[in-house]
Amino acid sequence: MTMQREEPIVTRGEAPLIVSVPHAGARIPEEIEATLHSQWLARKDADWWVDRLYDFAPQMGATMIVTPISRTVIDVNRDPSGKSLYPGQATTGLCPTTTFDGEPLYQRGQEPDITQVVSRRVRYFDPYHRAIGDELARLEMSHRNVVLFEAHSIRSKIPRLFDGELPNFNIGTNNGATCDARLQNAVEDICDASRFSHVVNGRFKGGWTTRHYGHPEMGVHAIQLELACRGYMDEPPKVSPKNWPPAYNPVRAVALRDVLKHILEACIGFAEERNAQQPATVQQS
Repeated sequence: MTMQREEPIVTRGEAPLIVSVPHAGARIPEEIEATLHSQWLARKDADWWVDRLYDFAPQMGATMIVTPISRTVIDVNRDPSGKSLYPGQATTGLCPTTTFDGEPLYQRGQEPDITQVVSRRVRYFDPYHRAIGDELARLEMSHRNVVLFEAHSIRSKIPRLFDGELPNFNIGTNNGATCDARLQNAVEDICDASRFSHVVNGRFKGGWTTRHYGHPEMGVHAIQLELACRGYMDEPPKVSPKNWPPAYNPVRAVALRDVLKHILEACIGFAEERNAQQPATVQQS
């Protein structure tokens, strides 16, 4: 029997920019949810409301790719081989078994085995990355250079993962390997001119998607932006089932969204400038 695959939500645009949102989903199939400790823990580490935060991107001509599946089911931003993105540091895997805080997600003995991991990869992980590959290929037909922008957010304080309070903007390019330096500099300059704090290639250097697709020499420039969620949510000092997740706060988000719009404009502008210098090869039928 052929396993049913679940496709991500793709909103196509014609600008040389893809906005990937891999962690805003909260849907967990019933058969998996039955093996978990609690519905709340299973959704605690979602990148809450990031798809809403960037809902202006399609109006700019960007393509958006969003999965509704919770990262607890499978994390589409992890190395499918299981290799750690941050050796020696606390992190979560392809099919996480703990929260960011180290709390067990599954009831004892109910953790996914290799067969279940493979099944989840085929059903959820592979369709997400096939969509990224297909959209890159589509845009590369008319743009020699395309930017893949990975949109993320996280709680401001998670002692198990990092010390102190995370800056508002955390730019990741795997130490400059995944995009042209001019793109990284343009994004950093926008953050620097804002009232928000930022860091480049700090605790978050870009996940598997950024590292896998980012090949600037081939015209794919990948950059990750990890946001501290206090910029658009009323983040409590300590989360609990009673206060997490907070509702999306559109008033608080105004200033942050303004900066994000400038960042995406800079991504498109960078690609268009590069494309004007290196026009795509027109394929003849």
